[in-house]
Amino acid sequence: MRIRATAAVAVVCGAAALTGAAIPAAQAAGTLGAARPWQLAGHSAPTTGKSAFAASATAATPYPLAVTFSNVKVAGGKSAVSVGTSAIVHVPYSFTLTATNVDVSASDFYVGLDLYRGSATSPSADLYGDQPATCTVTSSQSSPEKVVTVETCKGTVDIYPKSDLRNADAGTSWHSVAWAIAYNGQNPSNPSDVSKIGTAELTGQRSPAVQRFSKLTVNAAPEPVKKGKTLTITGRLTRANWETHTYAGYTGQKVKLQFRKKGTNTYTTLKTISTDSHGNLKTTYKATADGYWRYSFAGTSTTPTVSAAGDYVDVK
Repeated sequence: MRIRATAAVAVVCGAAALTGAAIPAAQAAGTLGAARPWQLAGHSAPTTGKSAFAASATAATPYPLAVTFSNVKVAGGKSAVSVGTSAIVHVPYSFTLTATNVDVSASDFYVGLDLYRGSATSPSADLYGDQPATCTVTSSQSSPEKVVTVETCKGTVDIYPKSDLRNADAGTSWHSVAWAIAYNGQNPSNPSDVSKIGTAELTGQRSPAVQRFSKLTVNAAPEPVKKGKTLTITGRLTRANWETHTYAGYTGQKVKLQFRKKGTNTYTTLKTISTDSHGNLKTTYKATADGYWRYSFAGTSTTPTVSAAGDYVDVK
């Protein structure tokens, strides 16, 4: 599992949790983030509405930072993100941050966004970025009582399928959390006074589903074929297995057999069949004209829609 290189934010019970966990030697320096990071320093997940801190045995907690979040958008508003077996997926996000009497230019002020599965008080999985968000000031208003700064923040949630996901994580039960933390000169790995650290977060925001990337193949034979003769169309529907890091057959799924006549742009559904216990597909159909044959899968909550590339058959 990846580990955050600095003390990091984990949103639980309305407060951010810090960790002083060290980064593994095999991982590049300068990262932020980890799955359920309040556990990395040997702590249990908080259950009383307070945060756990690596450097404090007392009940000290950070103060509420005067920061709010709005216009949170993940993956450009897409409904789902597909993740395969090995390639890192970089999911963009953006939000507006409004800070009151907070030095947003401080070197130890960080903001970002995580994706978490389950509840904010007891998430079962956490996806995060290798780097905190980058923010640009869009307005600043000063008065004798306060300074209000508005920023536009952007970053990416970087998903490593070989370490971040299990098959049970696929689906729609994900939320996003925008967060901010001001260390105010405290050592992120070993703060001497936790009460001087400020945190803010906005939990429960919309997140795209995280889905197991799917593949679909097709082969129509024989090629060429005489008009009126029977074609046998085979194929296979597979999807990413995040535990074995291979593609495995997706069983018992309804898949459409479709045909597009040469010189046209539209596929027509001819019949619907189901994958077998290995994800395989096989059916027959009479050949009447030159054109392209394919299988098309509508997708499920855990697996995205996919269509095979058309297999052209010349009819004599």
